[in-house]
Amino acid sequence: MKRIPLIVPFAPPGALRRLLWARLAGLSMLLLTASLSSVPARADMAEAPQELIMRATQEVLARIKADPAIQTGDFGRISTLVDDAIMPHVNFSRMTQLAIGLGWRQASSSQRATLTEQFRILLLRTYAGALAQVRDETVRLRRTSPVQEDGSVIVRTEIIGRGEPIELGYRLEKSGDQWRIYDLNILGVWLVATYRNQFRPIFNRSGVDGLIDALRNKNQQAAEHAR
Repeated sequence: MKRIPLIVPFAPPGALRRLLWARLAGLSMLLLTASLSSVPARADMAEAPQELIMRATQEVLARIKADPAIQTGDFGRISTLVDDAIMPHVNFSRMTQLAIGLGWRQASSSQRATLTEQFRILLLRTYAGALAQVRDETVRLRRTSPVQEDGSVIVRTEIIGRGEPIELGYRLEKSGDQWRIYDLNILGVWLVATYRNQFRPIFNRSGVDGLIDALRNKNQQAAEHAR
């Protein structure tokens, strides 16, 4: 398998970059998807956010382990998994808006659609090649914050496997009766804020179109490298 590299300069720095190495990279994407299972909660009661995280983690683990193509980093199969089982349960529009920052306000509807799609591809291509590293790790719930003033909740977990436990947190908000994730914390670093800090200078220098071009170029480079 040809491993898909980090997408420089949009690779998370510091602690995040360490997690993108080898199996930890796969686990960070795995646990982003873990809260986004396609199996619905019981219709007669709302599912608590921590219950969603823990239940869905096991379901997504099982699906990855049962699909050899996903285990080899097949981008098409991972993209299908995301579209079928993940995107209906994540507020990806809000995630993209927060990551793009000020540029989102100035973007037209068509530019926002393009930014959302290119950001989705960026995340997929950043993490896809490491999913083959998932083995027998388990997840332990640590704590869930009270509902914040903005209506969000943070669920904190640990990955238990080889080496020291890895801390991951999820920020969720409620849409109707369903909790939806819109940010991920890895070892104390929030994904949305990390990308916003990297996108801001590109937007300041080249505007919305420049940021779109930068995302497209990096995604194209990663696609060509993976062939």
